[in-house]
Amino acid sequence: MSIAELQVYSVEEAGPTGGVCVVRCIGGVARAGQVYAAGELRLWLRRIERHGRGVDSFDAGHSAKVHLTGAVVALLTRGQVLTSVPPDAHSLEALEDWLATDPPLVDEPYPRTLRVLAVGRMQDDGLPDGIRLRWGRVAVAATHRCAAAEGTDELAWWSELAHVRAYMIRTLGPERGGDPAVLCREVLDLFDLTPAAAAAEARTWRDLPPPRILYLRRIKNLVAHLTSVRPCLRDTDPVAAEVDAWSAVRPHLP
Repeated sequence: MSIAELQVYSVEEAGPTGGVCVVRCIGGVARAGQVYAAGELRLWLRRIERHGRGVDSFDAGHSAKVHLTGAVVALLTRGQVLTSVPPDAHSLEALEDWLATDPPLVDEPYPRTLRVLAVGRMQDDGLPDGIRLRWGRVAVAATHRCAAAEGTDELAWWSELAHVRAYMIRTLGPERGGDPAVLCREVLDLFDLTPAAAAAEARTWRDLPPPRILYLRRIKNLVAHLTSVRPCLRDTDPVAAEVDAWSAVRPHLP
């Protein structure tokens, strides 16, 4: 991915935690979530506005109003160039400390960017299992931060959370990756209907209101994660029978 560069046209607002600037992209593609360097200091590009509406990105030759996090916004000057820096510039140890206690980071990672980074590291089978487990824990924390930052629907972000937790259980084993029964119980407690009721709705799902269809689809996604850890459950565990019942219904959900 090419390095993005932004040239400051004006500082519209500035405060102790960030501000708003009008900038022109003079290289690469500027995207929400990127981190930019201003000398030794860092800025997080939180939001982009063009022609009065929010956009995800803009490329060289175009201008936009950008919302930035970082006290250095107040020190920016007309003509100054900001250069994007890699989102993975932090060590695993620094990210763990930050997620645990919220100490300040030089360039705070955007939650979604951090989650993508952590999930990728967690799934890297070239890393030792212990390191992958630590990255998995960072991914779990980042998923919670994504939900808070983005206002994600509960079942939608739980699907992301279950994906990470189920992967750790399958790959690293229940002893280190987490208790599969706990994960299954927490997910099943989110559902507002039984497998039998879901099967009944599934028979005529095309006639349901769109929000209900979406709800059933999200249940279907979550059940897939439970099915993936079913081999790690004891057959005598009561939650195993519930997972089996939902797994049988899943193919019929929209």
